[in-house]
Amino acid sequence: MKKIIFIIGIMFLTLVSCTADLDTEPKVELSLEELLATDPNAVEGIVSRLYASFALSGPDGPGSSDISDDPGESPFLRGIINLQDFTADAMKNRWGDDGLDQLTTTSSWDANNKFFRYLYNRAYYTIPQCNNLISILNTSNLPDTGEALLEARFLRSLAYFYLIDAFGKGVLVTEENLNQTDPLPESNRRQLFEFVEAEMLEIQSSMSEDNGYGRANKYVAAMLLAKLYMNAEVYIGENRYSEALTYLNIVIDEGGYQLAPNFLENFSADNDVSPEIIFPLIADAVNSQSFGNTTYIVNGSLSSDTMTLSEFGAAEGWQGHRATSAWYGLFGDLGTSNDARAALFWTSGHNYVMTDYREWTDGYPSIKFRNTEFNSSSNTTTSFSSTDFPLYRLADANLMYAECALRGAAGADMNKALTLVNNVRTRSSADPISMNELTLDFIIDERGRELNFEGHRRTDLIRFGMFTGSSYLWPWKGNVQNGASIPAHYNLFPIPEQALSANPNLQQNPGY
Repeated sequence: MKKIIFIIGIMFLTLVSCTADLDTEPKVELSLEELLATDPNAVEGIVSRLYASFALSGPDGPGSSDISDDPGESPFLRGIINLQDFTADAMKNRWGDDGLDQLTTTSSWDANNKFFRYLYNRAYYTIPQCNNLISILNTSNLPDTGEALLEARFLRSLAYFYLIDAFGKGVLVTEENLNQTDPLPESNRRQLFEFVEAEMLEIQSSMSEDNGYGRANKYVAAMLLAKLYMNAEVYIGENRYSEALTYLNIVIDEGGYQLAPNFLENFSADNDVSPEIIFPLIADAVNSQSFGNTTYIVNGSLSSDTMTLSEFGAAEGWQGHRATSAWYGLFGDLGTSNDARAALFWTSGHNYVMTDYREWTDGYPSIKFRNTEFNSSSNTTTSFSSTDFPLYRLADANLMYAECALRGAAGADMNKALTLVNNVRTRSSADPISMNELTLDFIIDERGRELNFEGHRRTDLIRFGMFTGSSYLWPWKGNVQNGASIPAHYNLFPIPEQALSANPNLQQNPGY
């Protein structure tokens, strides 16, 4: 049983029209203020619901939606996977949904693609919901709500982080705008960056060291700050690797996290006991069903035609996602590699070369995520996944530290960097590397081996200058089998057309 069970039977917040940023449509008779006055303990449920907005589609099961988009396609986590992994080198999807082909081939992007709208809308659903709670808690006399206030500010910042990364601009909506009806001005990437930075700097040290599994604490906030600073050269044109290192040291040295002894512990249905996961998005096959949490990853990577679904705890196989040689090629010969991660591809009946990205048997499905318990032999098959999604985990922090050290971060210890990297490798029985082998080229490849399908790859490639242009080609980049150059403006997604229509202050990103 998960330590957090999302309270989704009551919709106690106001539904916000995402594209209009501030327009509201009441869904219940009680206002938030009235609800809290009636039941002060409802704060806990409200905070849980804010967390759930990153993994679930709506309050009433997998067919419900908080927003006016498709409940199966539009959940936040599904958007992260679609926009971070399918647009990049390692993962491709074969379904051919309207707009999904354009993501998986990184080609023909435009503002009407519904998958860009989904992520934008989810962010602008979550942010005002956080604002509602922040506003009330800032002025209430409810006892023991200080941590809830900090968590709401963290979750708001996390949503803004994805806007900064994906779209590079947006509207800055805070609790100060709750009664404002006029369209807000556009905020550029630096303004959003500085808002998130200021919020996190203000609350990080005040947060609890342990809020319980699935909740943000001071180390989770430090990880968000480290992610923000790691990408500052892309976001605001400033080298902030030294600041990233500061917060990575907090996570690594003070957080008490440890690499799980076995890599697969992080991607199994009982991964809530993994000592490595810093911040998960929780899934539960009974209590938090969604087509947009790890159900999408697990079921989408399986097929009853070529696999035994029960081996992965799944009742359904959707025949959607396969890796390309840009991922499994990083391990060399999969048959002879001693790296345990190299075994996490289904090769039987599949072709190494992805001649046709719409052909299920072209490319190897990733079996990294599964819905079976690592620590138990008694497993049942379910249509939905109980595997939590590790949004942040220690192996990522280790590799980030090494990258910061290689990029000249003040105070970095190269011996520590090498040890952290080798800890990640030897955990999976991969050969340790020497100091001479620890290079930025090695780091981007090791991040691919360790972190692919975890929502980081596009951002990583952009940071390394490898996403656009022709210096690095991968299968089906630019809608060409062997890869083709794509324009530099693809480093940002287009602002969705609905958002532009709803707020005349928003301007489209260049190139679209």
